[in-house]
Amino acid sequence: MARGSKEEIARRSLLLRNLPELAVDVLIRKAVWKTYDRGATVFLQGETATSIHIVIQGWAKIYRIAANGSEAVVNVFTKGGSFGEAVALRGLPYPVSAETVTECEIMHIPATALTTLIRHDPEIAITILAATFVHLQSLVEQIEQMKAQTGAQRVAEFLLELCNRRSGSCVVNLPYDKILIAGRLGMKPESLSRAFSKLRVVGVLVEGSIAAIEDVAKLHDYCEEDPAAAWNRAL
Repeated sequence: MARGSKEEIARRSLLLRNLPELAVDVLIRKAVWKTYDRGATVFLQGETATSIHIVIQGWAKIYRIAANGSEAVVNVFTKGGSFGEAVALRGLPYPVSAETVTECEIMHIPATALTTLIRHDPEIAITILAATFVHLQSLVEQIEQMKAQTGAQRVAEFLLELCNRRSGSCVVNLPYDKILIAGRLGMKPESLSRAFSKLRVVGVLVEGSIAAIEDVAKLHDYCEEDPAAAWNRAL
């Protein structure tokens, strides 16, 4: 990907898009751009955070390892997604680890570059705070989904996030492996397979890494149903 295209993706990212243009220019100049193979470690839980990370291409996950050794996927990011802001600005240890789940390019912004800009223009801090709030809101929504939706509804919501339309039919490519999708949705792989099967009654057919949605509006309605009713429809 050309350097200009990479910079444009960075400028449109949640973290940078509302910052003053001159501030963005400074951060882009000081950033480090790295390309990673699939399965590469970006950082490990417990390491001191010194950078903020923006995904330019591909997918990366943040996760924690539980006491029993199992992996809990906290979130997954793709083009324009950013992570590590809060801990990097405070120089704290990362509470999670980050790893690429596909070939990936990531822009790393030194935290010192951003803190210097904030000292000169405190309004920048408000913009950064707004970006971190969006991350918090996303996590709250994930918790709400796990508590208020069936597994099949959570999978349907995930598929709709990949679909670029509100009505009609749609075919989407699953962006990463099904084990990771299950972890992202708080499910076991076998539960994910059952959820895919249950979605056939609402017009979803999954074969390999392709999901065909017969009626996007109908799937939206299914996601918003009372969980008991959605469960009964999927039986």
